[in-house]
Amino acid sequence: MASSTVTSSSTSPRPPRPNLVFRRLRGQRSPGEFAAAVRRAARDIGEQVSCDARYIGRVEAGEIRCPNYAYERVFLHMFPGRTLTDLGFAPRSTVRGRGARTTEGALPTRTTSPMSAPHETHGAHEPYDTYDTHDPHENDDQNNEESDVQRRAFMSGGTATVAAVSLGPLGLAFSGGGVAAAAAPSVRRAGEAEAGALEEAVRKIRLLDDRHGADGLYRRAAAPLRSAYALLDAGATRRATAERLHTGAGELAISVGWLAHDSGRFEDARSHYAEALATARVAGDPALEAHAFCNTSFLARDAGRPREAVRAAQAAQYAARPLGSARLMSLLSLREAGGWAGLADRTGCEQALARAQALYGRGPCDADPEWMSFYGDAELAGLEAQCWSTLGDWPRAAHQARRAARLQDPHFTRNIALYTAELADDLARAGHPDEAAAAGLRVLDLLDEVQSSRVQTMLAGTARVLLPHRRASGVSDFLERHGAMPRSA
Repeated sequence: MASSTVTSSSTSPRPPRPNLVFRRLRGQRSPGEFAAAVRRAARDIGEQVSCDARYIGRVEAGEIRCPNYAYERVFLHMFPGRTLTDLGFAPRSTVRGRGARTTEGALPTRTTSPMSAPHETHGAHEPYDTYDTHDPHENDDQNNEESDVQRRAFMSGGTATVAAVSLGPLGLAFSGGGVAAAAAPSVRRAGEAEAGALEEAVRKIRLLDDRHGADGLYRRAAAPLRSAYALLDAGATRRATAERLHTGAGELAISVGWLAHDSGRFEDARSHYAEALATARVAGDPALEAHAFCNTSFLARDAGRPREAVRAAQAAQYAARPLGSARLMSLLSLREAGGWAGLADRTGCEQALARAQALYGRGPCDADPEWMSFYGDAELAGLEAQCWSTLGDWPRAAHQARRAARLQDPHFTRNIALYTAELADDLARAGHPDEAAAAGLRVLDLLDEVQSSRVQTMLAGTARVLLPHRRASGVSDFLERHGAMPRSA
């Protein structure tokens, strides 16, 4: 492929070299047909791209010397066993930074918010730089769909030093000599200290979420996530370390995705989960893949896409089956049950619930993933309550929600608030306004230390149901306190 030499003159651009390899791979399919195949492959791995015939034409014309990371994962999925260079692209190392400066030493001026990212390339500091010769006057609407995923990855850090500096907003700095070692100018690849810090970041975020909920954590968790992908970009000193980094980055993306999910930012959560799934596929990590699909299913259910919830849960079970964890398979069956409930398929829901309970009854084992520490008797009851609630069986839902709140470990403050909010709503809809109000007041007491838009949304629904019952015992007190509660931004 072309030399890595890049002239600093903006008046002497290098002419693109056609990508004949990619053209041969397209075969007899038209650019539009091939673009459709790319989009299907993206959906297969949970990626979000809006490839069209024009994009394929630009690749074949050599205008896109190296695709962005989203497209890279899709192409490598379509042509397993091949590298980017096997597909006719230039190595990323030879094109990184192209377009980063409009004049020598000067960064380009952004004409849009980094949140909108309407163009494919904004310079080397973009997370998924395409390194192409894109005309800035073109309207690349196809990339709007990808921008959420793109801005999460932050692959531009380049060295472990960047990650070492920015793994700090949640108190996630390296311990002991790790800080100095990671910050040393000579460090170019990640080692055990960096992998350990990443794993600790995941644990810390999960611990804080268990106690306080997601709303106050989501923004703060963005920097560790950027750092995680900077570590991946830096590379690792050993293969075992690289595997830990991939798993850690994927788990962190899921954790941050959950913070977005629980705080009502569904599109952000979808992007984070897609990033985790792509990381799992690239790394060949079935445990991470199962986790990503598990959360994707839960999000789809909450977002009103029950059929997607069923499919994602089934995909998670397929990925998890070789892992040997009955508890994991139980949780994934519950995710599937939630999807069937959303489809009003009581039979499918009951079958999945029965399977979940049978698998749970086999007990814990060494193969159970660390992230499943939340999954116990209380969560089993809580998720079953949500299924019955979705099916409109309020008495049965209230029974399970009450069990969940009673069984929950006090450490999981957010879950206690969640289960009790579920109980309040089920009781209100079952025709027990006084009991519903009492449960709602208990939730309001917990909201001093728990920040969860999900819980607040549930309480708002309960308040609407209770409005006609204002004269019932305790209802007016609940409605007044709920009405005075500050709303999250």
